[in-house]
Amino acid sequence: MSSTEAPLTSEVQEALRITKRGCDELLVESEFARKLARSQASGTPLRIKLGLDPTAPDIHLGHTVVLNKMRQLQDLGHTVIFLIGDFTSMIGDPSGRNATRPPLTAEQVHENAKTYYAQASLVLDPAKTEIRYNAEWCDKLGSRGVIQLASRYTVARMMERDDFTKRFKGGIPISVHEFLYPLLQGYDSVVLKADLELGGTDQKFNLLVGRELQKEYGQEPQCVLTMPLLEGMDGVDKMSKSKGNYIGITETPDSMFGKLMSISDTLMWKYYELLSFRSMDDISALQAQIRQGLNPREAKVMLAQEIITRFHDRKAAEHALANFEARFRDGAMPEDMPEVQVGKGPLGILKVLREAGLAASGAEAQRNVEQGGVRVDGDRIEDKSLQLPAGTYVVQVGKRKFARVTLTG
Repeated sequence: MSSTEAPLTSEVQEALRITKRGCDELLVESEFARKLARSQASGTPLRIKLGLDPTAPDIHLGHTVVLNKMRQLQDLGHTVIFLIGDFTSMIGDPSGRNATRPPLTAEQVHENAKTYYAQASLVLDPAKTEIRYNAEWCDKLGSRGVIQLASRYTVARMMERDDFTKRFKGGIPISVHEFLYPLLQGYDSVVLKADLELGGTDQKFNLLVGRELQKEYGQEPQCVLTMPLLEGMDGVDKMSKSKGNYIGITETPDSMFGKLMSISDTLMWKYYELLSFRSMDDISALQAQIRQGLNPREAKVMLAQEIITRFHDRKAAEHALANFEARFRDGAMPEDMPEVQVGKGPLGILKVLREAGLAASGAEAQRNVEQGGVRVDGDRIEDKSLQLPAGTYVVQVGKRKFARVTLTG
């Protein structure tokens, strides 16, 4: 902000602080501050855009990182546009890919989109949310419109994108239609006259294309807010169904509670910052209590209960805690246990026990199952042919052997 501009009001400074909480980048911060100040002075809400392609039917906690930010901006009085990319998802977003992604069929997109908004409404305020589908304007472009749109962006600029550059240098094919994806995502911002667009860090290039296209069409460019990609329960890879490390927002309270309690004490604080609606002052106070002797497990319980209350209700959260206590703490589950990755799921329980170091041989693993000494997430296993799908589990053998076991997708 230049020295000739008026200083920001306390309300705008607070809105800026809320906007930046947990974010990776805000581009350009000074521009967004001016937008906030203008909005406050005129009483006109900003238009905040989030686009999601319905590539899968369900939303997990990783998706809610940006949804939580949208809700915070919504609570500040701004207009939230929840854009379902029913047209662009049929192209396939190449972000972060090292190969062309197979596009979805119209039928797949339609089926997945059915549940997207209903689940997102567990975070957003439906009464204050504008829902749009980009087929509404993309279908109308036609061949002439697509050519005219493509003329507004150069191949050189497109090749600045990291994944395109790596694929080109590595001799990995790039289909022409993949160039259309960021152009059409940017065109969405033109049509919607977005003031701010949100996305994960892997979407930065696409979001910046929106800025450039708005300039080409004579609009004030949108600002860009990127949010970190949330690691899954394994603390290694971003949360993903294919990795088996996800926590779905429509899972049962018991399942959500168990999964949230399985994350590491270190990862817990990132979950607090990105998923909790507690203030950062409250979170800092909680960290101070732990430094003074509070068991980190208690903080994890509070986080699990907050999240389950949001997606179910308070009674369900209390019931899930009671079930967890009965199954684990009363059974003397250790606070710390080995964390091992044993391969891809599905994988037989006997091999899981061997690979996790919970049984010295297949015969020992089989004997433990037959004697009723094996539990997975607290449930006794009686079927020695059981196949565990991709996911993260607390596996117990006898009274003292525990491991947090992850099977990848």
